[in-house]
Amino acid sequence: MSLKEVKEIEKNLREITLTIDKEAFDAEVMKVYRKQSAKITVPGFRRGKAPKHIIEKLYGESFFHADAIDNLFPEVYEAAVAEAGLEVVSRPEVELESIDENGVTLKAKVYVKPEVKLNKYKGLSAEKEAVTVEDAEIDEEIEAARKRLARVSTLTEGVAENGDDAVIDFEGFVDDVAFEGGKGENYTLKLGSGSFIPGFEEQVVGHSVGESFDISVKFPEEYGAKELAGKDAIFKIVLHEIKRTELPELDEEFVKDVSEFNTIDEYKADIKAKIEAKKEKAAEYAYEEKLLDALLENTELDVPAPMVEDEIDMNVRDYDYRLQMQGGNLQMFFQYTGQTLEQLRERFRPQSEKQLKTRLALEAVVAAENIEASEEDIEAEYNKISEGYKTELEKVKATIAPETLVKDIVLRKAVDFIKENAAE
Repeated sequence: MSLKEVKEIEKNLREITLTIDKEAFDAEVMKVYRKQSAKITVPGFRRGKAPKHIIEKLYGESFFHADAIDNLFPEVYEAAVAEAGLEVVSRPEVELESIDENGVTLKAKVYVKPEVKLNKYKGLSAEKEAVTVEDAEIDEEIEAARKRLARVSTLTEGVAENGDDAVIDFEGFVDDVAFEGGKGENYTLKLGSGSFIPGFEEQVVGHSVGESFDISVKFPEEYGAKELAGKDAIFKIVLHEIKRTELPELDEEFVKDVSEFNTIDEYKADIKAKIEAKKEKAAEYAYEEKLLDALLENTELDVPAPMVEDEIDMNVRDYDYRLQMQGGNLQMFFQYTGQTLEQLRERFRPQSEKQLKTRLALEAVVAAENIEASEEDIEAEYNKISEGYKTELEKVKATIAPETLVKDIVLRKAVDFIKENAAE
């Protein structure tokens, strides 16, 4: 069993010719015969007792050949690929060329990993966004914290104000005739939200609990219900309840409740630092993406179609997994969106092609710079995963092979190398 020839059919496509010697093939044919003969009925013989040559005469000389080749092919193919030094990226398309006195000759067409030409990977340039934190952003975070500690009270007296939740009955009339969809009972309306037609909420403001009153409004000209568009209307209102949200004061007591600090200035400084760190991380990620885009612009490679399809498969599986984490799945997604699997795959195609090309370019950088992962790197990665998933270190090591980690580690190191050697 050996490699006979490797021929380049086209870029990234090879045809491997390999052989199986007659002795090995005949032995495998005999194994197949012994295994299958018990299932074959031949007139004049008990089941399983018909001689091999009789079965072949009855069903054809090649009756056992296909199974014998199927059994032998994986080992022969892997050996041939290794001998040829090919990095195959597709399933083989196999063709039987001949079976004769010398044995079996097969041809297998396969796509191989593309050659990557790095025109430039040092001195790449990209703009990194400057990070600033505005006072308004700090105030927004504080306001969110105040809202989390807000107290909602139901007023028994007083008048409605903007920001209140007013519980109302309402019924609308145009030309003294009630219109469809214009009635509601015990409806909670956030005053100032703009969720009702212009002028409605403003006229609820100032009224008291238990009060009945009328509101005059005009439907917008572009209103969705054409029969009401541009019409004057009267709404009869009953105000049942006023619910008011009271935010805690921004003082030192509040600061102690929501943080580990004692003063407002310390609290604000901590918020600013956290916003800044988050923005720095986002800016760093964006900077890396720009550098990788620049790397691709300076890289020549043609990606074989099967590699792209495999990458799309991976992204679709990942998307399905994320849907399942949210209580759904792909079938539900297709049902609700009307999309098909093919449409989803096409949606992922540009992203998949870019991911693949970026990874291949980074692998070329790894090779060019002899970037390696040390034992310390691998151990640190295991610890990071263990801490991140709150799983025992030994369980992580039993689940993930070191080789898997090495691939990710060296690619990250390649990104770091590109950043360290980027143009100022």
